[in-house]
Amino acid sequence: MRIPRALSFIFALLAIAPELCPGARGQGALLLEDAAGFSSVLSPSGHVALYFARICADTPTRLRRCAPGELGAVISRYEGIKGRDWLAIPLLPHFYAVEDPLAVPTRVDHRMVAQLRQAYHDTRLTVLGKDVPPGGRLMPGWNQLAGDAYERRIYAFRFETTPEQDDALIARLNADQSPPHFSFISRNCADFASGILNFYFPGAFKRRILPDFGITMPRQTAYQLERYAKKHPEIHLQLMEIPQIPGYRRESGRSKSVAESLVVSGDVIPLALLDPYVAGGLVLDYLIWGRYPLARQHAQILSPETMGMLAGEANPSLANLVPEGEGRQASAVRESSR
Repeated sequence: MRIPRALSFIFALLAIAPELCPGARGQGALLLEDAAGFSSVLSPSGHVALYFARICADTPTRLRRCAPGELGAVISRYEGIKGRDWLAIPLLPHFYAVEDPLAVPTRVDHRMVAQLRQAYHDTRLTVLGKDVPPGGRLMPGWNQLAGDAYERRIYAFRFETTPEQDDALIARLNADQSPPHFSFISRNCADFASGILNFYFPGAFKRRILPDFGITMPRQTAYQLERYAKKHPEIHLQLMEIPQIPGYRRESGRSKSVAESLVVSGDVIPLALLDPYVAGGLVLDYLIWGRYPLARQHAQILSPETMGMLAGEANPSLANLVPEGEGRQASAVRESSR
């Protein structure tokens, strides 16, 4: 039976629709954030969050589809912030505590970072309530949400998503009224990220007894995503790096597993004096399972002006947030003001 020409044309159009409409495919990214400054001594695991180019934050506790020109949101589980088990914040404020890429300084000090964070809080984060503390180097608070690139380097493992997946995630998280119950052992930021990634890639992320004694860690989650991408090249995994803005804290340290942090720091030595069998098992855990090699040598470097590249095909008009010349000029002006 011959197919009418009109139907043939429609079938052909449907076949090439994803190429004609690049916005039909969106971008998500696992954000592996280095261990920050002095706190890296106590918590060398760092932090992990998720970014979605098609999902935006109406408020830190309410999600919606992004409008044209918006960059998407970062979603993560945090400790010590009341109200919900997760919080969302727009991409640029999460990294730099400002909404204008030209307002990002090239070098900062403690006073400048505090001012930027406070200004963003007073404008966008008062909905969290007056009794949420700002936090500090050891105490958690709302400052975990804004200005993360002043604290540490961040790697973005970008993957493709579909509109149906993103819409389903918006509905799922908006319906989630769970109170915050952060636990380093069983409900940490990596557990949250792994659960969301399993929503997109069912069964890919699993908790194991070894390594890390059954604790889900940020580096482990990134490693599992890399392994999944090798078997599923259709998600088009791409690595990008958001450099740390210098001046506020010393250079951040590479995120580590539990076993690696104890072995590399030498803390396994006093443990060996107390129980050599436990210490030996810890070393084996690190050598066999716990190193999580990540291919980060050729990451694409992003600046505040080019952060739209992380959104990719979800919003191709944002590949450069400002014209290239303006970005260089702004950098020079910021540098001269140091």
